[in-house]
Amino acid sequence: MTLKQLNPGQKGIIVDVRGDGILRRRLFEMGLVPGSRVQVERYAPLGDPIEIRMQGYFLTLRKEEAGMVEVACKEEN
Repeated sequence: MTLKQLNPGQKGIIVDVRGDGILRRRLFEMGLVPGSRVQVERYAPLGDPIEIRMQGYFLTLRKEEAGMVEVACKEEN
């Protein structure tokens, strides 16, 4: 499952970041690294971009970028 497939309020743990080159490096620099916990906060009215919360801050990604981030969905109890 990718980050763009999570619904607002859903949480996940990053398991992989696909892609190559500058974009992948940029995602790593923003903190999107395997093992990080993320939560989708909201989607823009037209579905792009996506706002996520991770490590105490908010981050906005384009859907294309969010599709490169593989996550394991964390079920709520």
